[in-house]
Amino acid sequence: MNITEALEYIHTVNWTFCKPGLERTYELCSQLGNPQNNLKFIHVAGTNGKGSFCSMLSSVLLAQGYKVGLYTSPYIKCFNERMQINGEMISDDELCKITEKIKPVADKMQDKPTEFELVTAIAFEYFSRNKCDYVVLECGLGGRLDSTNVINTSILSVITGISLDHTSILGNTVFEIAKEKAGIIKSGVPCLWCGNSGEAYSSIKAIAQEKNSLLYLVDRSSVNVKSSTLDGTFFDFEEYKNVKINLLGEYQVINAVNVLSAIKILNNLGVVIDESSIYIGMKNATWLARFEKLSSDPLIIFDGGHNPEGVDLCVKSVKNYFGKEKLIVLTGILADKDYSYIGKKLGEIASEVHCITPINPRALPAQDYSNEFSKQGIQAYSYNTIDKGVKNAIKRAKESGKAVLCTGSLYLYSHIYDEIKKH
Repeated sequence: MNITEALEYIHTVNWTFCKPGLERTYELCSQLGNPQNNLKFIHVAGTNGKGSFCSMLSSVLLAQGYKVGLYTSPYIKCFNERMQINGEMISDDELCKITEKIKPVADKMQDKPTEFELVTAIAFEYFSRNKCDYVVLECGLGGRLDSTNVINTSILSVITGISLDHTSILGNTVFEIAKEKAGIIKSGVPCLWCGNSGEAYSSIKAIAQEKNSLLYLVDRSSVNVKSSTLDGTFFDFEEYKNVKINLLGEYQVINAVNVLSAIKILNNLGVVIDESSIYIGMKNATWLARFEKLSSDPLIIFDGGHNPEGVDLCVKSVKNYFGKEKLIVLTGILADKDYSYIGKKLGEIASEVHCITPINPRALPAQDYSNEFSKQGIQAYSYNTIDKGVKNAIKRAKESGKAVLCTGSLYLYSHIYDEIKKH
């Protein structure tokens, strides 16, 4: 099996977007000898901020000298990004070998696994084979019935924040969604709640009490942002002074403080993390598509905000960096998102909008999205291809001297990135 064959198999094993239940993952992992049982996990759920949190925490653990596995989704540029050890993606060769091992097991299952369930099993096998000291494990969707939740236990559960997203699957209220996310809490294992919703907190607190889990909250009262530019951010938090992060976006300070709070808990649990490793790891952390500067001339930023909370944070960051200056917005979204609200929010910082259609069966047509901005009196354009939208947005940026904000579906990233590099 070569890499093309492996990826074709992974992507076609089951086209079901979401098929609730852990039975298939339990069966698949059992047939593989339960590789997940050999690992120590920090399990992370939440609506937004999971990826950035996982990236920073894994970077700190790596700086300390641990062998660190990182499991995230979705991938941004390359499938192999989804599972990494010490910052290096799984190699094509190892991915092929593990897929070859798992394929006959999955093929024999009466109830075939979904793509995400298959990928999760591959990741567990990969981390186990390489004897990782710790694995930072990001949930794919929800928590309670997410395939990552077949792990017997973790050393720490983290819930980054809760807002309305995937309501058709997780529930129609923040309380219901929080209950699903809190399903990752394990008996007797501490949990860190990083959000600010009282409704979500009450749901999470009840489950933590049921599981006899000590629930920690993040106290941001001492946070002091000393400087924040497109070259990075310096901030103080409690005893940590002048911490630098290169991840952009005002919300990354929140994510960084969440990580520092998690580190304190891990230290209390016996996970040794020196102060020097914290500073180095936070500074070295990288994460694609989260207020990422893709070009300086013209200035082009990509932010993958694709739900109300994510877009709120993106718009807040734009106002923080650019003040009252309006930007050229290049955007595309999936139809199952609250695109009416997102369009109104982006309208606050847009001088003009260029709408494109993500390459995804759930995509909202560019013309429909464009209409949302036209209703606000904002000049909006729609394109039948992504490359035309990118070219015209860049052209307008050069003519006007304005920056471009690319935002919306993460499925757009690689296409926009590749097109920008041509100019």
